[in-house]
Amino acid sequence: MKLYMEKLNADVARDILSWRYEQPYDFYNNEQTPEAISEMLADSYFSVFDDNKELVGFFCTGSSAQVPNESYTYSQGFIDIGLGMRPEFTGQGNGTLFFTAVLSQIDTMVGKSSKRLTVAKFNDRAIQLYEKLGFSREAEFVKGSTVFIVMVKVEA
Repeated sequence: MKLYMEKLNADVARDILSWRYEQPYDFYNNEQTPEAISEMLADSYFSVFDDNKELVGFFCTGSSAQVPNESYTYSQGFIDIGLGMRPEFTGQGNGTLFFTAVLSQIDTMVGKSSKRLTVAKFNDRAIQLYEKLGFSREAEFVKGSTVFIVMVKVEA
């Protein structure tokens, strides 16, 4: 399967905001509000489609991918990445293809550069994928009742 990326539009944003994940991943469920849709229509959000033009997931870069907090400071020199996959595609071994395609697209957009992402500590599936693709744990911080891990992949 080949994946295609394009600028996210309002219909796709509404679709993504309606996704519902099973516990414990329901942490990633969102509400469909005008503010949430506006944020997703910012320049840094992209949709990911398969060969059949079915929406597989999305990704964002920059400050949209950062988790606001009071204890960890996001330093310069990294491309921050946020991503999400349609719930019915998760947990089935699709992550490597999906995230590899996202990383490749980011390299095409901005050139080879060091990358950073922030993931909830309970999300073992995602952490294993990120480590498999060369990311390492840099820091942890707590926001509310959730511990987050900041992971980086430094490009030489």
